[in-house]
Parts: sequence; C-alpha cells; structure tokens
Amino acid sequence: MKLLRYGPEGQEKTGILDGDGKVRDLSAHVPDLAGPAVALVALDRIRAIDVTTLPVVDTPGRIGSCLAWVPNFFCIGLNYALHAEESGMDKPKEPIIFSKATSALSGPNDDVVIPRTSRKGDWEVELGVVIGKTALYVSEENALDHVAGYCTINDVSERSFQTERGGQWIKGKSAPTFGPTGPYLVTADEVGDPQTLRVTLKLNGKTVQDSNTSDMIFSVRQIVSYMSQFMELRPGDIIATGTPSGVGMGMTPQRFLRPGDVMEVEVEGLGAQKQTVIAAR
Repeated sequence: MKLLRYGPEGQEKTGILDGDGKVRDLSAHVPDLAGPAVALVALDRIRAIDVTTLPVVDTPGRIGSCLAWVPNFFCIGLNYALHAEESGMDKPKEPIIFSKATSALSGPNDDVVIPRTSRKGDWEVELGVVIGKTALYVSEENALDHVAGYCTINDVSERSFQTERGGQWIKGKSAPTFGPTGPYLVTADEVGDPQTLRVTLKLNGKTVQDSNTSDMIFSVRQIVSYMSQFMELRPGDIIATGTPSGVGMGMTPQRFLRPGDVMEVEVEGLGAQKQTVIAAR
C-alpha cells in the first residue's frame, strides 16, 4: 500500500493510492497517519478495506508529510562508505545514532527554510524506515518484522551548526522544514528488500547524489536490531538510514544551499520530492 496525507498544512486528510494511481479518501477509516495508526495491526485493518469503495480525490493539492507526527525522528550518520570518506571521517565500526527534532518534519514539496544565521545548508537523500511494532532486544533475523514501511527523506542539514558549534549534531539537523518526508508511506510488503533501492538527489536539475541502498555500511536489518539493544522503538518512529556521497560539504569547492535552489529527491519506489530553498523571514 501507498498511504499519504493531502491538503493544506494543518488540515491534511489521509489517502491511499488505488491500482490506477488515483488518490482515494481514507479519512473516514483512518483520521490521521501517525503512531498507533501505522502499527502493523492497524495497517492490516486498512488492507481489509475495499479501496474501490473509497471516494476518489480528483485534486488532492498539496501533499503533506506521510506521517502527521513522529514519536522519535532518529538518524544514522556516515552510513555509506563514500560519504564517510568525503566527510574526512573513518568508516564507523557501529551505527552512529543521532536525532532530528520532531518539529523538523515537513511535507515533501514544502519550501525548505534556511535559518537566519545559517552559512552552510546542505542536502541528504535518505531511505526512511517507519517502525510498525515495538522493538526491544530484537535479533537481526527478526528485525524487519518490526518495520511498517519506508519513505523518502531529505535530511536537510546546517553544517556550521552541526560541526562548528560544539555539542551534538541535532543542532544542525532540526530547524523547521529540515525533515521533508514522503510523499508516501509505502508498506514493507510492497517494497520487499530495502537494500536494493536507488537513491538520488538533483540540485537545480543536476544530479549530485546517485547511489543504491546496497552500499549502506549497516543494513536496515542491522540498524533496527542494533538500536533496539539501547532503546525501545515504537510504532510511528522514523529512522533516516544515512546518505550517500555527493553532499555539498564534500564538494571541492564546497557548495551550500542558497535561496532559490531547487532540490529533487527520490528513493526508488517510494516517490519523489521537490523543494525550493527560501530564506527565513
């Protein structure tokens, strides 16, 4: 299934794509997509609905984040070997875990707002994992049984906040609009193997990131199992699983986001995003 949220910001309704790619109104059955509403048992209830009986939405308009809110917005750092190399850092021996503020969550095509004191805004296409079942001390063998689905994420970053201001990376990851997510939550059964997906990002029409999740240092299975040894993952949590090489910080000379830039972000099978960069008012 491909689930989505559509409508003006703060007034989104839930939808599902039918076999012809049309949006059907799901809101009478699922008021919103988040937390328990994306648990595996809840997704099974949605599967039981005859999609053809749902109203067709001819003009869905704006597409919102595929999740209304998230309990936790986790990220994995330096999870592609070439990205670690371009960042001048050693390949990690264990997954590097950090967080984005949940208030960074935004729609896949909403403007990205560069903070007032920003100097080094950057882009990061990532495969997003949405947890569908409480995970604590799970094995790698069973880890994917706890995944509800996947989505496209742009882990927008501010490098001077992240690396030059001390403390944790979260400061450079959490500004409002720094978490474009969606357009769809694609259920795990439709995706199959998450380690075979092409990930790409274009900046002003030029491809700057082009890789495949097969190049991840730590797989989705390993990440979910590893994280569950330290914390309880809950339905609706998102994990952004890392970005490949091609970020602005790694270029020579470095290239950072400017107002007017356009990012086109896509993970194979999960839908595309398009954001225009604007300055904070």
